Amino acid sequence: MRVSTAQFYMQSSKQMSSQQSSLNEQVSHISTGKRVVTAKDDAVAYGTLAGYKNDLANIDKYQRNIIQAENHNSLIDTSLSNAEDIMNELRDLMLQANNGVYSADDLASIGQQASQALQQILDIANTKDESGSYAFAGYQIDDAPFVLQADNSVTYRADNGVRELQIAKNVSIATNQSGEKVFEKVPNAIGDFSAIYNINTSGLGVESAVVADPSNYDRSANPADFTINFTTASDLTVTDGAGNVTNITGYAAGQTIAFNGIEVKLSGNPLPGDSFTLTPEQNIGVFDTIKSAIDWINNKDSGGDDPQVQVDFNQILEQLSDSMNHLTSRRAESGINLQVIDRQKSNHLDTELYLASGRSSIEDLDVAAAISTFEQSKVALQAAQQTFTQVQGLNLFNYIR
Repeated sequence: MRVSTAQFYMQSSKQMSSQQSSLNEQVSHISTGKRVVTAKDDAVAYGTLAGYKNDLANIDKYQRNIIQAENHNSLIDTSLSNAEDIMNELRDLMLQANNGVYSADDLASIGQQASQALQQILDIANTKDESGSYAFAGYQIDDAPFVLQADNSVTYRADNGVRELQIAKNVSIATNQSGEKVFEKVPNAIGDFSAIYNINTSGLGVESAVVADPSNYDRSANPADFTINFTTASDLTVTDGAGNVTNITGYAAGQTIAFNGIEVKLSGNPLPGDSFTLTPEQNIGVFDTIKSAIDWINNKDSGGDDPQVQVDFNQILEQLSDSMNHLTSRRAESGINLQVIDRQKSNHLDTELYLASGRSSIEDLDVAAAISTFEQSKVALQAAQQTFTQVQGLNLFNYIR
């Protein structure tokens, strides 16, 4: 078969160009340490590799979110733990003030300590995270959620928003708790009403006041309060907010007083003239309880032997315990979140190792074998180039040209 000079040149150039291109690709693979760089290298492996890389990128995103979620929940856990300690100290101050051996100056000092406890709890409620956002402000993270008023009451001016971060494919975790849920929604110890004692000469106390029969409970009156007045030790009247009066006779200590779907249990033995008002209130805020404690301590020296002073003391002490229990339950929620975070963190590490191993088995280059192949390809190219040069120098070809 006759081969023209032009055809020889074309075939030789094409062959050497292909070899040079292959050699360049091998150099690229060796320099990066990767077997699969583009889909051209291995289309199936490249597609599988893309899946591995996408999954690893998602895990990296989840791990970054986990760090944030862990920091936020740890901050809440620590903050509420400190709040529990302060509330317990306030409870001790109440017990000291009720000792009966302190002077007016001593009680004033205890009152100042109670006011400091209020400020400490307020500071905790207005805690900021590392980014400067308020931890207990719902979605309104730029403004302090709790504001102290001149009368020692505290108002909440944020919302109930719960911020979340996704820490796994189908797992999101809360990074905050709303201030209202933590500091305002403390379940009322006696049930659905709070008791305000109008006249209390016997040391009478309300143990519980609950809506036992919602179908018979009518709170259409405004205010929806009920005032209970003992006309004798066994007879009483119940007056609702509209002025309607219900007479109850034959009451004996320990019995349940039932009216309008409500059941009330009392401690102590009432005396004629004892009177208290029930106001609907299912929750009593932490700050409301602290204010009550401060007011009680500051007014203790004028209480004398008034039975009402001890009734108020017992009620506030119970509310302090309820507040501490509530803070503990809120703290437990963050603890549960931290446990979920730890599990997901561990799962991600295991998955990351698996995916990284799979990616490596597809993507990584056997460098020793690649260098050996490269050397063989280089020798083949050099041989082709040398042959072309030698053939090019033959006289016959020169003559033909």
